[in-house]
Amino acid sequence: MIAALRRAPVVLIILVVVGSAAAWPRPTMYVREYEGVMGTSLEVKVLATSEAAAARAESAVLAEIDREAAILSGYDANSEFRRWTASIGTPRAVSPELFDVLERFDRWRERTDGALDASAETVTRVWKAAEAAGRAPSASDLAAAVVSVQQPHWRLDPSQRTATHLDTVALMLNSFTKSAIVDRAAARGVAEAGVRGIVVNAGGDLVTRGDWTEAVDVTDPQASADNARPLTSLSVRDRAVATSGGYRRGFDINGVHYSHIVDPRTGRPAGHVLGATVVAPAGADAGALATAFCVLTPDESERLAAAMPGVEFMLVLADGRRIESRGWGALARPVAPSRDLWPVATLHAAGQALWKPDYELTISLEIAPQAFRAQRPYVAVWIEDKDHLPLRTLAVWYSERQVRYLPELKAWVRADRLRDPNEGSDILHSVSSATRGPGRYSLVWDGKDNAGKPVKAGTYSVLIEAAREHGTYQMMRQDMDFAGVSKKIDVPGNVEISAATLDYHRVVK
Repeated sequence: MIAALRRAPVVLIILVVVGSAAAWPRPTMYVREYEGVMGTSLEVKVLATSEAAAARAESAVLAEIDREAAILSGYDANSEFRRWTASIGTPRAVSPELFDVLERFDRWRERTDGALDASAETVTRVWKAAEAAGRAPSASDLAAAVVSVQQPHWRLDPSQRTATHLDTVALMLNSFTKSAIVDRAAARGVAEAGVRGIVVNAGGDLVTRGDWTEAVDVTDPQASADNARPLTSLSVRDRAVATSGGYRRGFDINGVHYSHIVDPRTGRPAGHVLGATVVAPAGADAGALATAFCVLTPDESERLAAAMPGVEFMLVLADGRRIESRGWGALARPVAPSRDLWPVATLHAAGQALWKPDYELTISLEIAPQAFRAQRPYVAVWIEDKDHLPLRTLAVWYSERQVRYLPELKAWVRADRLRDPNEGSDILHSVSSATRGPGRYSLVWDGKDNAGKPVKAGTYSVLIEAAREHGTYQMMRQDMDFAGVSKKIDVPGNVEISAATLDYHRVVK
């Protein structure tokens, strides 16, 4: 069982008893997390009266995701959708799930005046090819892609439930399909006996159902590291939350980053909105609106949201301004403060040069891919000085429901330096963010210890410890000089952490 750390320093403890003393049996929150599900990470939280009930709910969730992915995936050559796209001009009887998604795309294409379109994939492929060539796409290539997008790509017959594929333009059922699958999977899970509530989060798009109010932290698109302070935090009950933005994925050409979200009407990446978060009653609506709001103007987004009951949103514009719907504030909750886990070292001797405040260290790491839908290993990332005194814990990703298993990360917990583990109870928060690739994480060190004081300039060790239940134990240690000179180090990988990069650089503001 794996629960995700979104902020640091925090210890992950994933068994929490909730409810009144009079309730019996008391419901317990069970958490499991996987990598490599629908191309991202998956977190399933089940509030249940027993572990058996939680296991049944989790199995129902995973079974529904597998079933629908086999229908709707654009990456699986054997999916129903991919097999349907291979046919041209012939009406084909399709499943209710595929027909529903195609019908929804028709409605969203009309509702957004073409801003949301399954054939935006043809524009995306032009940009991917340009990135591979190391140059911006030509105006003629983009114009040709836009002309292709503007054609009808299928014809639906509701009476016969058939779909006729009309052309060879590239299609991909992104935007809202993942959120729709998550919603239906959550419905299956919460229907299991003994389950009081459920939260299913696929790479930052989540649905909560049942008798549970979830704390949801929204990632700041301008500071999206996994241990960064969230932009805001929400209280969400029986709702879906989706976030879109180009800050985690996109095209990098000649030193310029372009969002992976493109405007299919112009062929250009959408860059005026850094991030859009939407809360809606249904997962499909939240996912569709979050993507569309990255393409539409803020005024168009406001009008569209106002026409849909129960929809609230927040936009972060390229200039840093935030635009919130009228009811957004009613969802807000205080952002949890960081918690100290290590004792503070005495490092501030008079006359010593301190860490340059305009520099930071970014630690990028990739968990080695395992089998399909693999659980994540236990991971701890922290900083030590030359005397091996821990200064700052950046992340702890830990599994199991009891603290006694914490020694799996034996180096991190040595010498009883860990404080009360119950300080980590805020890990029950979910995180809504732009979708990440599976197993890819980023952490930032700002040169401060756990008390928020800057350390001295000089050499420190970055440690990445990984352990897998009934598996391997791995330790990575890399010394690095932090004296105001930018540098990048690639740390050799291992069987658990396939790649890690330390990038010490000046912060661009």
